[in-house]
Amino acid sequence: MFNDLSSLNGYLKSRRSGRPRDMIAPGPSDEQIEEIVSTALRTPDHGKLAPWRVVQVDKNQRGLLAAELIKAYQAEKPIAGRLEIEALEAMAHQAPTLLVIVFSPVTSVKIPFWEQELSCGAFCMNILHAIHAHNFVAGWITGWPTYSDAVRNLFGQAPEQIAGFIFAGSANCDLVERPRPELQKILSKWNYELLA
Repeated sequence: MFNDLSSLNGYLKSRRSGRPRDMIAPGPSDEQIEEIVSTALRTPDHGKLAPWRVVQVDKNQRGLLAAELIKAYQAEKPIAGRLEIEALEAMAHQAPTLLVIVFSPVTSVKIPFWEQELSCGAFCMNILHAIHAHNFVAGWITGWPTYSDAVRNLFGQAPEQIAGFIFAGSANCDLVERPRPELQKILSKWNYELLA
């Protein structure tokens, strides 16, 4: 069972994202989105800078988002193919709920940019956790729109960047496991003698 909410340990051991294209209504309500983002505000944030923002794109705005994504893509790639355009159109309309996470760095002499980026990544992960805690599925995706200045300008301005698009809704099919790294390749003990 994925996203087992019977215990915190059970959930963390079974956490699984959903594919946005497989999500159906209902998604989180506006009130639930407020709770979800409020929960994510507990993210570690060295310096209390809050270098992140969330922009909710409502269902009735998805057509406009699709048009803007396509316009930005065609400006960058004038000979874009039909399948590329259809993929952007589909992305804009996936899942009932779409949150755009904006990395909004703060000029600071004490907190390096890198630490703010790490905090933003943790903020995105906590939004996923909070969505799952509300019994929905969620998926965090990036791709070309994340790195486009024109798309970024729809939601903010430089030096801000899009950290990702988080989709949420109800599962339309069973979640399936994906390969995970082998623990032995990830976890080790420090052996100072080997460095000498």
